[in-house]
Amino acid sequence: MEAKRTPAINLDFAAATPVCQSALSAMMPYFSEKYYNPSAPYWPAKEVRDEYEAAKARLAQSIGAKAADLVVCSGATEANNLAFTLVPEGTRVLILSTEHDAVRAPAGQCDFEEIKVDKNGVILLEDFRAKLSDRVSLVSISLANNEIGTIQPMAEIAEIIREERLKRAKIGNNLPIFLHSDASQALTLIDVSVARLGVDMMTLNSAKIYGPKGVGALFATPEAMKKLKPVVRGGGQENNLRSGTENVPLLIGFATAAVEAKEHLFSARKKYAELTTLLAQKLAENRIAPQFLGNNKTRLVNFLPISYPGLDAERLIYKLEENGVLISTGAACAARKGEKSRTLTAIGLSDKEIAGSLRISLGATNTKEEILRAAELINAAVNEEHERIYG
Repeated sequence: MEAKRTPAINLDFAAATPVCQSALSAMMPYFSEKYYNPSAPYWPAKEVRDEYEAAKARLAQSIGAKAADLVVCSGATEANNLAFTLVPEGTRVLILSTEHDAVRAPAGQCDFEEIKVDKNGVILLEDFRAKLSDRVSLVSISLANNEIGTIQPMAEIAEIIREERLKRAKIGNNLPIFLHSDASQALTLIDVSVARLGVDMMTLNSAKIYGPKGVGALFATPEAMKKLKPVVRGGGQENNLRSGTENVPLLIGFATAAVEAKEHLFSARKKYAELTTLLAQKLAENRIAPQFLGNNKTRLVNFLPISYPGLDAERLIYKLEENGVLISTGAACAARKGEKSRTLTAIGLSDKEIAGSLRISLGATNTKEEILRAAELINAAVNEEHERIYG
């Protein structure tokens, strides 16, 4: 009989989160008892339709929007692709140089240009202003980076776009310009308000906020919504923008997780601040201390990106996995393809620093005891690797 493994200490919650108990409980009836198609004409289906719309309204309210402002999708990737459908031919798109491939790939179907960031991954507003030509129709900037957790000053970015709109109006340029933000990583750690951020479109991702995988949403203002074109065609669900029978249980779970995240926002931030500070302190005390990346004043509080220049992060993560600690080298999809991180390149890290980089991201189930144990195991693995290479 195979020996039972000790549960791993997960330090990679940026890649995925477990479904919270409240979301799981809320979903269960819709897999069996309330399985009806919301478009069917009889009363049990109409009841399911009402509950679907109520969940959509709760999800929208969590970001200060209305149900009519949301298009429910299969996840953040589809939502991002949908956002780019409003780009008119012959116009230009601006994205941040640190954007995830789910933004970069649809941008690549357009004439696009990258905006530079500083050494902490924060947008260089002067570079943004310089590249904001009268041909730009869409600006897409993630609210928080998925590798180093950098939070962007969206309200300032929105103000620059507002100024551009006024300028265009004065000279008779009728090309609209929209601001889109992928907020996948942010909803459990930032009090997201679409009005306060000034965005025209925003991507939401259930899989990162303790909701089920396989569901996301795109928020769009009425002006942006009118210009979107369907990525998935068929029966005309979601205001003709996302055809297919509505996935009722997943939306119910998504909305439940979003509401819970908003309710526990401040207590979660307090917990993560304490745990990341403790972990950083213990790692810094090691004889081979890491290089801490980014700036904790402009970073999601559950992120702790680090680098051990001269060591091989891939070897470290395999060694740590053997000892029960789960860490990644960056975005899970990029790591799988063996690509060099564009984010770490954009903030000016050398190849040596990139090769030795680890993304640590804490989550709801982490405890102080886990963090202390993880610090011991990381330090031991680092020391062993350093000794192997340098003697």
